[in-house]
Amino acid sequence: MGKYDYYWEGTDMDIEILVGKTLTKVEQAENDEALIFHTDDGERYMMYHSQDCCECVRIEDICGNLEDLVGSPILTARENTSHGEDPEDMEREDGEEDWRESFTWTFYDLATEKGAVTIRWYGESNGYYSESVDFVKMGEGEDN
Repeated sequence: MGKYDYYWEGTDMDIEILVGKTLTKVEQAENDEALIFHTDDGERYMMYHSQDCCECVRIEDICGNLEDLVGSPILTARENTSHGEDPEDMEREDGEEDWRESFTWTFYDLATEKGAVTIRWYGESNGYYSESVDFVKMGEGEDN
């Protein structure tokens, strides 16, 4: 069980639920494990991946300023996913067999009238584990 598994209130949601909502804060967890979106109506949403064996999913890059998403209604919120081969054709330097056989990039585009942000997640696994990113509504009273 991953660090954030107990926070979710229901099933995975579509990030489009943020359209029309005004964020009051966006928190980035240590080690690029998660983002938490706080809304002005008291709701909180988490973007994360519950890590398992033989996989690694993390925030690879954030293009734009997360502060541009705060204080103005979200106009755009969408997810795009791309699957493919190892982008760097990486080989392990220690000579050990590499377990990575599957690679997924998930892009989240969010925008307000103040600016736009693209959050790029990168996942790699042996092909038997999920590389997807979860977007869930957090339960009442759960602290991060």
